[in-house]
Amino acid sequence: MEDSTPHRSNRRYFLQDIPLGEATARWFGALNEAGALVAMPSEDAALTAPDIVGRITAWPVWAVASSPHYDAAAMDGIAVRAAETVGATETRPVALDVGSHAVWVDTGDPMPMGMDAVVMIEHVQRDPADPGTVRVSDPVAPWQHVRPLGEDIVATELVLPENHRITPADLGACAAAGLAAVPVRRRPRVTIIPTGDELTPIGTPRRPGDIPEFNSLILAALIRQWGGEPVVRQPVPDDFDAISEAVVEGLASSDVVAINAGSSAGDADYTASVIESLGTLQVHGIAVRPGHPVALGVASGKAVMGVPGYPVSAALTAELLLLPLLERLLGSSLPARRRINASMTRKVVSPTGEDEFLRVAVGRVGDKMIATPVQRGAGVVMSLVRADGIVRIPRHTEGVDAGAEVEVELLRPLEEVENTIVAIGSHDLALDLMRSFLRRGNPSVNLASAHVGSLGGLLALRRGEAHVAGCHLLDTETGEYNTSYVRRYLPDTPVAIVRLVGRTQGLMTAPGNPLNIASLEDLLRPDVRFVNRQRGSGTRVLLDYRLRQMGAAPDEIVGYQREEYSHLAVAAAVSGGSADTGLGVLSAARALEMEFVPLLNEEYDLVIPTEHYESGHLQPLLELLAAPDFRLAVDDLGGYDVSRMGEVRMMLP
Repeated sequence: MEDSTPHRSNRRYFLQDIPLGEATARWFGALNEAGALVAMPSEDAALTAPDIVGRITAWPVWAVASSPHYDAAAMDGIAVRAAETVGATETRPVALDVGSHAVWVDTGDPMPMGMDAVVMIEHVQRDPADPGTVRVSDPVAPWQHVRPLGEDIVATELVLPENHRITPADLGACAAAGLAAVPVRRRPRVTIIPTGDELTPIGTPRRPGDIPEFNSLILAALIRQWGGEPVVRQPVPDDFDAISEAVVEGLASSDVVAINAGSSAGDADYTASVIESLGTLQVHGIAVRPGHPVALGVASGKAVMGVPGYPVSAALTAELLLLPLLERLLGSSLPARRRINASMTRKVVSPTGEDEFLRVAVGRVGDKMIATPVQRGAGVVMSLVRADGIVRIPRHTEGVDAGAEVEVELLRPLEEVENTIVAIGSHDLALDLMRSFLRRGNPSVNLASAHVGSLGGLLALRRGEAHVAGCHLLDTETGEYNTSYVRRYLPDTPVAIVRLVGRTQGLMTAPGNPLNIASLEDLLRPDVRFVNRQRGSGTRVLLDYRLRQMGAAPDEIVGYQREEYSHLAVAAAVSGGSADTGLGVLSAARALEMEFVPLLNEEYDLVIPTEHYESGHLQPLLELLAAPDFRLAVDDLGGYDVSRMGEVRMMLP
């Protein structure tokens, strides 16, 4: 049967696997041949323009006036001829006639003709009976306390070189040099074309399958930060002709065109074929992760880039390829990010054929820097928010072992990383709230949390990879929480066990509880789909304990093997309809407007090695636990008992 899909023959299905360096060289080489790497033309920018700071000078900037442009008094006092003050002392002051031999001046006044020095007012004696005479008690040398013409800037002197990034101080120097405007490079104009039938405007109601069009927000902000001028078009549907028309319009009005999404090899991916139809396609696919499906080409003598549709891929490939292009067009590079060495907390398996750019949370624990991978995935936009740095894992390696030293390119100031409190362990919404309250009280303090379950948190403490671990592990023999596990997994580490909250665990269901789920026994029903927490989490331990009490086997539960790493993720699965219920906390159910069936009360503690508890590094956190407004905010989440928050339950030697 003949395929009636329009332009199927125009699609380009194959993706290459070109190393990043080779892809960049190939694209830049083609752009250079097309004359598309020429620096932006010059335009005048007023010193008073609100966006002048950060602009790049297009030509050398020369002074048109000297500063100061006259000989100026540098002190309040009297202008004199220095030779007439020789021999003056406190006991034998020199008398000078006001007007002919001494002239009163203030700082900045022009020096009177014939005068070559200023005596500070502190060294001038006035005679109330003879106001026409002053006495000088301290001699001055020629040009003492005088700013001679051109002391700072001499007319025709170079003020700023070409390709210089303008700073606030530069504005003062240019104004002092008699300039009202400076020649700067025009900002490269980058047209961003979002593509996809599924895209919806920001703020509109969403139906299943709709995707809010936020990639252009990220890309436009990056382009603006890098010195470009972004122009965002309305989303274009997945149609070859519509995309081609949008690119042609962008090429006519811009220096660079960035097509977002459609750069892979699916049935609705037209980006590569559009570029090829309008010019030359240099690259289709680079060996990086995330960001493999990139298309790079030249059309109408200008750069065209097919940016992957997933947000993390879009941000990364823009930085790897679009940023250096804009720097070439502007003739100036941004300052390099700081790099530090850190110890990786977890083993990371990476594809051998690609350079992986792994986002990590970073903090100092004891005497070493720790790097913890944040959630991976090209579509996990929150990884862009949570990451403190990037670790590049070279292609042809299989990843990074736990404990290995890696180089981290920091995305935040080192001082902020040094002030980070590293929390690894069980997830709770109170920790998310804690991060916000800490920053409110002290913007330089950050809380980086990784959700690996209670057991994972204790193991991280044992390896010296965290300051604190959230823990709610029930000892099924004693009915006590956390203590026996701390003794077992941290036998040689003195710790403080500090109460965070008591909380209620229960079953989350869709609004109205349509399946009438009322107890854990209902999980055994064949019509109920369950979503579980990961092995090692306190919630999983609690569930398995209750199942043993019931005499039920895990394989009797539909969905028992499906695991999520946070209470919110469980709530999201139920909210999305892929599961009917999951065990979690009331605050997560409330956050996503789920029904909640309370079942169990538990104790959630913070386990803190004594060296960190007493070091002062955690003082902001410990003070926060006693703050009434924080306790009230946690209580408002629902399902929490905050009455013992901050109480030291136990100090274990």
